[in-house]
Formats: sequence, C-alpha cells, structure tokens
Amino acid sequence: MTDTIALIALVALVALVVLVALVEAGRLLLGHRHPGRRWYPDCWDLVGGHCEAGESPEEAARRECREEVGVDVGDLRRLEVHLDDAALVAHAFLATSWPGTLTNLAPDEHDDLRWFGVADLPRLRRAHPSYRRWLPRVLAEVSGTAAR
Repeated sequence: MTDTIALIALVALVALVVLVALVEAGRLLLGHRHPGRRWYPDCWDLVGGHCEAGESPEEAARRECREEVGVDVGDLRRLEVHLDDAALVAHAFLATSWPGTLTNLAPDEHDDLRWFGVADLPRLRRAHPSYRRWLPRVLAEVSGTAAR
C-alpha cells in the first residue's frame, strides 16, 4: 500500500512534456518565451508543451505544432533527450516537413519566433541547459555535418 501511495505521489509531481525541433534548411525554429510566463520566462524554447490525458506523445507533439505555429507536421522522428529536470519526462521529436507557413499562434506564450543555425545556439538563453548538448547534434545530423 505504501509503495502505491509513493508511486501516485511521484506521478503527480512529474510532468509529461513534448518538444518538437522544427528544422528547415539547416536552421532550427525557436520561440522566445514571453517574459511574463510562469515557467521558463524570457528564454528560447522549442515548440511543445504538456501531454493531455489519454494523448500519446506523438499526438501531443502534432497538436502543439498546430496550436503554437499553425502547421500539421508531416514527419516526426523521435530524438533521444534528457532535460536534467526530475520534474519533467520529455519526449522530443524532429520535424523537417510541413505544408504552409509557420505563424505564431500563441503570442501569450511566445513573443517571437526565429530561425537559428548551430553557430547561434551557444549565445542564446535556453529554457533547458541540456539543449546545449543535444540541439547542435540534431542540427548537424539533419544537415549532414559534424557536431561541435
């Protein structure tokens, strides 16, 4: 019984989130999180958010892309990531194709959307320090160059 209660408490403290690395022409789309946001204000982050009840990580990733940037991603490839945050379980995906134009449909969440190359990433204030490890690798893999 105690183990069950401990497991329920642990699950309640951990958020299941999705992150989507939208990459086009060797550049990565990041949204600048609005300074007034409660979580991770005033930093650059990937498209993404929480999984809703009954939703698979892939379904959540597709929904977040529609809600935040107005596109239906064609391809989603899983990425191996670790956020160094015990309160988050993250499922990350790479998307390289979508019809239409990316538009900021969540200005209360992101006050800016911009494309960044691998050389731009070190100077950015990122939502998660672990982005420094794996985002350059993702961009290098997609563009066929060696990661730094």
